[in-house]
Amino acid sequence: MTKAELVEKVAEKMQLTKQQTETVVNILLHSITEALSEGDQVELRGFGSFRIRNRHPREGRNPKTGDTVQIPAKRVPFFKAGKALRAMVDSQ
Repeated sequence: MTKAELVEKVAEKMQLTKQQTETVVNILLHSITEALSEGDQVELRGFGSFRIRNRHPREGRNPKTGDTVQIPAKRVPFFKAGKALRAMVDSQ
């Protein structure tokens, strides 16, 4: 499902215009992104939680040349599905 499809589906259920619904979806996604960038965890009960994982620096290989390259440490977003979501997906 794309963001546009999500907006369309929510607009139908909530009986809002697509423009109003797109604003709500954008605010929700921006809020999650902002919280993660500040190092906070976002928990949506029954759905799952978003948090940041720290990756350590490591050595990698350039697939073209085979040369060893240094990959720096970085922070990456991570999503863990909640029990209800896992159960719903598993039952399908």
